[in-house]
Parts: sequence; C-alpha cells; structure tokens
Amino acid sequence: MKTEQHWSKPVGLLPNSRFPLLIHRGALPGGGEDQLIALFKNNGWLNNWRYPGVYTYPHFHSTTHECLGCARGWMDVELFGDGGIKARVEAGDVIVLPAGVSHAMVDHSDDIMMVGGYPDGRDWDNMPVASLDEAGRRAAVKRIMMLPIPARDPATGQPMRDWSEAPSSVDAGWNDFRDSLDDASQ
Repeated sequence: MKTEQHWSKPVGLLPNSRFPLLIHRGALPGGGEDQLIALFKNNGWLNNWRYPGVYTYPHFHSTTHECLGCARGWMDVELFGDGGIKARVEAGDVIVLPAGVSHAMVDHSDDIMMVGGYPDGRDWDNMPVASLDEAGRRAAVKRIMMLPIPARDPATGQPMRDWSEAPSSVDAGWNDFRDSLDDASQ
C-alpha cells in the first residue's frame, strides 16, 4: 500500500483543513463492498454506507471526518475547491478526508460503488459549498476545530500519525484564519 498526502488551505468560504487528506492506494486490493466496510468497522470507522459514487457537487462535512473506499470501478474526485486537485481512485483505494475538505465526484466508471464511514460512527452533516455564507462558514469551522483526531486510520488500523504530527494551526499559518472567526467586523 502506498499513501499519498495532500495538503490544503482555506479557499474563499471553504475551510479545508490543516490535516492532510490521505489516499491509501491499494489499501484493500480488489476492493469489495463488504470487505471495505469490514475493514472500516474493525478500525472504528462506523455509520457505514454504500453509494454509486459521492455527491456531484462540492460539499464538505463539519461534524465529522470521513473515509471513502472504492469498492468497485473508478471515480475522479475534485478536492479542495477552486484551484484544488483532481484525483482518480480505483477499486481498493481509500481516501481519508479531514472535516472541512471539499469533495465532489466529477467522473466515474459505469460500475462505480463507493463505501464510507466515520470515526466512532459520528453522524455527518452536508455543507454544499454553493450554499455557504459567512455565518455558516464561521459556525462550520468552529465545529470542525472541536473534532478530535480519530484514534485509528480506517485503512491501516494504525494511529493517525499523519494528523497528530501535522503542524499546529499556529505553525501551519492558520492563526489569522482562526482569529477571523471571532472578528465581528467581517
């Protein structure tokens, strides 16, 4: 298994995250719905679902982090909003999305099937980027900042060192962003 790290910064009203988005290539060779869900459950990522892809509009979650496993086929996903990246995932790949990171399916195979889950089975909200206003952004970011780092990676079962060892919000240059959340003049 090869793991990619992708870093982001806020873009307009989109918060993104100080934690890296992870793509575990070949986390479960061949994929499989039941197999990926079992892997996620064994690693504490619950409230699992199956869906032919993900939403086709940019959105993020502010109440939980999310993992996406490609069970069958392939999917191109746009990440981090305008100016972000496009990544293709194939059967057996797992994406670990920090809360706040925008994602949208932009292309897929005819047989695409994705599965997902959330640390400790947290419930998720849906924050469409196109519907976001300043008040909604501020409230979402405050929820995101209160989320704990999950105990284990959904694909490897190991501690989330890629996140626990990420630079603090101060060291990563997020201080002005954080301070702006309470600035009544904005």
